[in-house]
Amino acid sequence: MSLRYDLHTHSTMSDGSFSPTDLVKYAAKQQVSVLSLTDHDTTEGVAEARLAANSLGVILVPGVEVSVTWNHSTIHILGLNVDPEDTELQQGLAALRSFRDWRAKEIGQRLEKTGIAEAYKAARGYASGSSIGRVHFARFLVKQGYATDMRDVFKRFLVKGKPGHVTGKWASLEQALEWIHGAGGQAVIAHPARYRMSVTRLRQLIGEFCECSGEGLEVVSGSHSRNDCITMATHAQRSALLASCGSDYHGPGNPWIELGKIAPFPTGCVPIWKSPRWKQYFPIHK
Repeated sequence: MSLRYDLHTHSTMSDGSFSPTDLVKYAAKQQVSVLSLTDHDTTEGVAEARLAANSLGVILVPGVEVSVTWNHSTIHILGLNVDPEDTELQQGLAALRSFRDWRAKEIGQRLEKTGIAEAYKAARGYASGSSIGRVHFARFLVKQGYATDMRDVFKRFLVKGKPGHVTGKWASLEQALEWIHGAGGQAVIAHPARYRMSVTRLRQLIGEFCECSGEGLEVVSGSHSRNDCITMATHAQRSALLASCGSDYHGPGNPWIELGKIAPFPTGCVPIWKSPRWKQYFPIHK
């Protein structure tokens, strides 16, 4: 029997709706066999998730989603199979969370100028972990009736040119991969189709990623169409990258993305869990 993988999920330790324990419980309900918790710039929930996974028979892959600034754009790099106790990784993530908190205060001040009072305080109230992000502001703005749903919030308030937008100043691509590799993990470009890059620009990103010894591309994502998956599979094959898959599940507030409901890889992909690195972690290797 084949294992069901979901290698990109979030908990309340960043901007997800479920606690690490409840996320694992839901994964088990969804018949996910192998789950990676990849919270934004933190591994804070991994220990709790591992305890729940052990009790429910789910294989838990320690992960993280690192925020990166590349060519004036924000991209995300997944670190899979990382050691959450690695000192350099934790120092790097702490610096990103420090910037994230400054950014949140700045977003609050900018929204204040538009007449939305105490947005930072309210957003902080939605954040269970040490990391606060734009999704926490989005939940507050929807709750208060400033927007109809999460997508509406980002479109009207939090993207470039809108009142709550603050440019990210994150890790460099090289730094992110050094942290991930130093922690024994594998680096994967998350949801590459979501960046809406030209073919030339995406190839440049993938090329620089490969130069830094990046291993994988998230071919199948909750935000990818079937055509996106086929296109990303082609990029992965051309660059000899392993294929990863993940829902990017944040919770029931995003009903268009479901935990564990992941399309199969297009033909020709080599799954990242086929690499020797995964045999070391899992006695069952399919």
